[in-house]
Amino acid sequence: MKDSVEAYYKTGEWTKEKTERAIIDLCKRINKYGPKLELADLKSDPYCSMIPDLSLDTIQEVMESVQSKLLKGIQQEKNQVFYHTGPHHDDIPLGMQPHVNRILREPSNKSVFSVLTSGFTAVTNRFVTETLDCTKKLLDEGRIQMIKFPDFFESGYKYKWDKDVYHFLLHVASDESLERVRGLCHRVVRAIVEIWAVRDYEELRNTINAILSNIRDSYDGQKNPPKIQKLKGMIREFEEELVWAHSGVQVKNVRHLRLGFYTGDIFTEQPNRERDVTPILEEFRKEKPNVISLALDPEGSGPDTHYKVLQAIADAIRLWNKEADLSELRIWGYRNVWFKFAPSEANVMVPVSLNAMDVLDKSFSDCYLSQVNASFPSYELDGRFSTLAKNIWVEQLETVQYLLGKDYFYTHENPSIRASHGLIFFKEMNVEEFLLHARELEKSMEG
Repeated sequence: MKDSVEAYYKTGEWTKEKTERAIIDLCKRINKYGPKLELADLKSDPYCSMIPDLSLDTIQEVMESVQSKLLKGIQQEKNQVFYHTGPHHDDIPLGMQPHVNRILREPSNKSVFSVLTSGFTAVTNRFVTETLDCTKKLLDEGRIQMIKFPDFFESGYKYKWDKDVYHFLLHVASDESLERVRGLCHRVVRAIVEIWAVRDYEELRNTINAILSNIRDSYDGQKNPPKIQKLKGMIREFEEELVWAHSGVQVKNVRHLRLGFYTGDIFTEQPNRERDVTPILEEFRKEKPNVISLALDPEGSGPDTHYKVLQAIADAIRLWNKEADLSELRIWGYRNVWFKFAPSEANVMVPVSLNAMDVLDKSFSDCYLSQVNASFPSYELDGRFSTLAKNIWVEQLETVQYLLGKDYFYTHENPSIRASHGLIFFKEMNVEEFLLHARELEKSMEG
């Protein structure tokens, strides 16, 4: 670890980012707030002492730089089109849900949420089995009434996907757990009818029994048949729709791209242009976003899907850039539970209130039904990912407080900063900066 830190400071030219990192790390290391640092503290530190033209003004410059990042984090966005992407379902909320929710409150903005893979590997056989058992019970009790509509199995199942979402959340509000389960089972029935081309009630029952039989005959970790994979993916898609419907986002604005490189194999193939990049490019052409958000995780820092999705998006932007003027396009690179930004790496810091943390926690628990007990927990926490995300935001605030002082926050004139009990970090880039970053990641993977 020490060798990598040494290499960071001693390799290449000295940058503003190195200055920020050295001073912020010094504050934490010697347990001293930035406003109280003395020049002697900097000169006696092996890394701060390397800062060119070192003086007390250097501390002030770093403090002002970080303050500008905070002010950028509370800047109001209006008349913008946001295209938020996630490698998996739940990546966007865990990366920047509080910031996205603020954007959604402004009616002049349009937001689209796009999950690029099916995510079926995160849904356990046990969860599907329990859900299908509940579905059969509700069918027996006549409590899934939509199947009685005369056109349901021909075309009726295709409609009212928003109604499933609204029904579920209405009963989150009224705290009726059975009705929430019924909302999920409604969506599962629609998915089964679509995937297996079910034609009537009897075939629906037989199909459910066949799915249950297949799963019960499988061992844990065994690869499911493609149709069951698709059913699992559609459960995840419903969960994502539920999260953003909290803020009034309609199903049509939650996109499910299901890129083909994601197969559930231990070693998945690399994205290819025709199959995986073209659908992303078509989305960009259609929506013409002003801002694209994406997970900016380096290779090896978490699931390899994150890196592969980043490269597919980069390729789509590279192609789009050849046919459109993208000089004003902004790219927001976020991170969540798998990797973190250092304060010096991020150029936007978003204050997170206790209310915003509660919204994340409750929406995660209520909506990501298959993930409350995650099948791929983080090494840092054996619990909900939302809890880990909140812990990271709190830790990031504490780091910045070392530099600026706690009183900077609780005495600030802006209520959003006064109310902050956590900070989200992300990196805003233009197209050229993003494509350069993506290429550097690609080179590092190639070795």
